Amino acid sequence: MNFQSVLTAFETQLDAIDKTQTDILFIAETGISHCEKYIKTLRQAVIASGFESQQDEIHFFKHVKPQIMSKLIYYVKLHHIECKRPRSSTKFQVKYLNAHINKLQLYFNDNLEFYHYYRRGATTLDTQYFLRGQSDLRFPTASYHYFTDDAFSTCQDHTVATIMAFDMLIVYLQQEIEKLENDTDNAKTSHMKHVSKLFWTGSKTDLIELIYALHASGSINSGTADIKEIAVVFETLFNMDLGNYYHTFIEIRARKHSRTKFLDRLVDGLNQRCDASDE
Repeated sequence: MNFQSVLTAFETQLDAIDKTQTDILFIAETGISHCEKYIKTLRQAVIASGFESQQDEIHFFKHVKPQIMSKLIYYVKLHHIECKRPRSSTKFQVKYLNAHINKLQLYFNDNLEFYHYYRRGATTLDTQYFLRGQSDLRFPTASYHYFTDDAFSTCQDHTVATIMAFDMLIVYLQQEIEKLENDTDNAKTSHMKHVSKLFWTGSKTDLIELIYALHASGSINSGTADIKEIAVVFETLFNMDLGNYYHTFIEIRARKHSRTKFLDRLVDGLNQRCDASDE
C-alpha cells in the first residue's frame, strides 16, 4: 500500500471538515470517525502485506501511523475539554484552559527521556522503539499498553502519537486563550475586510512550508520574528485561517521524500520563467 496516498486522502478530508464547519464539537466527533476508519485501513494493510524491510517498518511506526493516531488522540481530548469548558467569564475560561495546558505538559515531563530522543530526531534506538515485538521497560507504560495489538503496535509509536497530539492541543488551547484575552478574531476579520483582496489558492500546507522557510532564513526582522507573528501576517494578507500550523509543520518534517515539495516547485517555476525570459 502507498501509505503517503492514504495520509494525503486523510489530511484532505480533515481539511475539508475544518473549512466547512465551525462547531468544534462536531469537528471533533467527525474527526474521530475519520481517524478510526483510516487506522483500520492501515492495520488491514500491515497485517496483509507486512513490510519489505526493517527501515520501512520503523518509518511506518515512527512517522506514518502516529500522524493518524495523534489526530485521534487530539480529537478525543479536544471533545472532552470543550464539552466541560465553562461558559462563564473570560477569567474562568482562561483558568480552565491553562489548567489543561499544565496537565498536558506533565506528560512530557513523565516521558522526558524519550521526549528528548524524539525531539532531537535521534535514530540510534529506533530498532528498539519502532519494530514490533520489542519492549522497553525503562519508560513508564500505561497499563492499557499491555493490551495493545502486537501486530500493529510497537513499544513507542503510541508515545510519539501522544506527543504530537498534545503539541496540537497546547497550541489550540493557547490560541483559545489569546482569543479570549485579546479578541483577536474580531480584530483580524475587520482588518482583512478592509485591507487585502488577495486570496491564497494553493494548499494550506504549501503556505505553511513557505512561512517556516522564511522564518528559518532569518530574513524577517533579522530572524527575531516568531512563527506566530509571520503566520498572522500571511493569514491577514491572504484572508484565511491557517489552523494548527505547528502540527502541519510536524507532518512536513515527517515526509519520507522531499520535505520541501512546495519550495522545490517554486525553484523549478522560477528557473523556467528565467529560461523563458532569456529566449
